[in-house]
This record gives sequence, structure tokens and C-alpha cells, in this order.
Amino acid sequence: MNHIPTVYSPMTSISKPFNGTIFHTHHSSSFPHQFRQHLHSHSITLRHKSIKISAHAVPPLPQNHTVVGFGMTTVDFLATVDGYPKPDDKVRTTSSKVQGGGNAGNALTCAARLGLKPKLISKVADDAQGKSILEELEADCVDTSFIVVSKGGSSTFSYVLVDTQTKTRTSIYTPGDPPLVPDDLSQSMLLSAFDGARLVYFDGMSTETALFVGREAWTQSPSIPSALVSMLLRLPNIKFVIVTLGEDGCLMLERSANEDVGLEERNVESFLELLYKEKDERLAIPTCISSVVTKFRVNGLGTVCGRFFIGTAEKIPDSELIDTTGAGDAFIGAIMYAICSNMAPEIMLPFAAQVAAAKCRALGARTGLPHRTDPRLASFLS
Repeated sequence: MNHIPTVYSPMTSISKPFNGTIFHTHHSSSFPHQFRQHLHSHSITLRHKSIKISAHAVPPLPQNHTVVGFGMTTVDFLATVDGYPKPDDKVRTTSSKVQGGGNAGNALTCAARLGLKPKLISKVADDAQGKSILEELEADCVDTSFIVVSKGGSSTFSYVLVDTQTKTRTSIYTPGDPPLVPDDLSQSMLLSAFDGARLVYFDGMSTETALFVGREAWTQSPSIPSALVSMLLRLPNIKFVIVTLGEDGCLMLERSANEDVGLEERNVESFLELLYKEKDERLAIPTCISSVVTKFRVNGLGTVCGRFFIGTAEKIPDSELIDTTGAGDAFIGAIMYAICSNMAPEIMLPFAAQVAAAKCRALGARTGLPHRTDPRLASFLS
């Protein structure tokens, strides 16, 4: 079998053997901007165009647009409240919804709406919730034939409280029983699932793998920028790494194919300080700022030749921001589409941010996920 890119998330990553890629997401809403030193960079802004398109105006799908996901799919019981309750409080919901959830289920639903052909490897029980999970995924054209259905037991579910004042959400997660174990998955089943796949996505359901990647990625790294350099040093087949930063957007480091020995070494911390100064805080739309190829140094670890990309998040007006549940999953689903489409990072990051922002304008992880024909995506898919 040919090597297939793999997407992994505890955190979350997309990795590919040889010339592969890795995508890593860390759900943080703050990022230190203490950097110092001059650099040469250029800024690319993708402006949202308010245009209407039909399905006929959308470009053809990527030649290979089959993806496989492994991980959690759930039922979410969502309720909006005017304020998170204090101990012993009773509060009234302002709205409620029962909807599918789970990292892998959400990301693949997003990928399906964008036009990909996703297959999901997961497990549910033969209870009412399991039936609901399967029906909702199938309605969005996610292939559920590789989902294990246990006799008896219970499917995974979550209670999600959305605070309409602080725009935050609190999730209470109950894992399904019995859990998915290796003996549930035959080799022939996996080979069939992987057949023709462009990439494979893991959402961190495997704790052992999550711990391994976490150790490899973050050992002795004093900051996020140095951690990205460390990941590329420790995992030499990785093409790029992305860290999501909530409302602060994301940061991506892409390895350069050709290492120029004549490049000046730059300290990664001080390099990024001025790159962040390129951000135009007046812009509400997602943008991307990229540096030139540089040799980045992390003291005590080594150097990597590559480019940094700063992706900004859309500044959603408070009146339009409904729920951030599943925003990271939407971002990942869009990244999967971008990889299949061979999008350049300058387009990929604002595109993924736009998809995530659309999701945040509705209650639940899936209600607001845009379809491929959504006018808000037209400028990225044309």
C-alpha cells in the first residue's frame, strides 16, 4: 500500500511519511508576543467577497478527495444560558439542541460538506443515541460502514452549556462503553477503509499515541515558536506544523525543501516579534502573514530552514457569535480539504479560519458548518 498522510490530534496533527505534513492544534486563546529583531516579510490579505455562486460556479473537486478519520463521534445535548450557574443554582435555558458531536465526527462532517468523501472509523452502541449518531453522519454523506456497533452498552454523549454573555461553553463528556479496542478492527477492514485515501485523521482517541507525540513535540521547549522548530527537528519527515490559538488565530511553520547554507541564522523568538507587528488589527476578515525562508535557531536544540505563517481569525461581532463548540474541528476539516486541493498556506489558513467562523454563528458543532457552495467560501475556491 502507498504511504498515506496521517492526521493526528490530541492536540491534532496531520503527518505524512517522507514529504509529509503534520497539523497540530493546541486550544489556547493567548500567545506571547515577546520577540525582538529585524526581519524581512510580506503580508497577504484575502478579502471576503460578497458574491453569490451556484454549484456550477464551484471548481471541480480534487482528483483524490477520499479521507479517513479515526476517533470520537457523540451525541451533544446543548443548552444556552444567560450565565453559567453557581453551585446550587437553578437556571433556565434560553434555547436547546440535540446534535451529533465528537472531534472526528465533526471534522469529517465538515470535510463532507466541503465535498470530500470521508470514511469514519469509530464505535457506537446499538442504543437510541448510537442510531441517531449514524443517521446524522449518513445524512451528511459520511461513510459509516467502518463504525463498529456494539451489542448493548452505551454510546458516547456530552452535555454542553453555552453562556450567551461570556460567549464560552462548558462540556461534560461521558465516554461510551465498551470502548473501541484493536480487536474490534480487523486488518481487512482497515485495508478497505484506507483504500484510495488521500489522508488519515486521528483525533487523539489513542492516549498512548497522544502521549508519544506530546513528548516528542514539546520536551524542553520554552515557548510555542521554539516548540514548532523542535517538532520539525525531532520529526524530520514532517513538512509543516500548525498551532491554533483560538481567537488569536494560528501559527504555522513550514519546512523548506532546500536548505540554503548561506542563510543567516535567526533566533526564532526575536524573529517572530516583528512578524507579529505585520498584523493589521483593523481587519476583521481572516488574513495570512508570511515570512521569507529563514534559518530558525532554538538555543540548545538546533536550526530549521523554513517559513512562518501567521493566520488571523475572523473578528466575529458579538451579535453574531453564538457558540464556539467544534470550531477547532471545523478548522481541521477545512485543512483536510486544503491538503487534498494542494492549497498554498497563504490561502489554506484564511480558508480554514473562514470555515471555523461560519460554524461559530450557530448553536452546536455542526449546524453552522458551511457547504462547498456557500458564498462566503467563493473567494477561496474560485
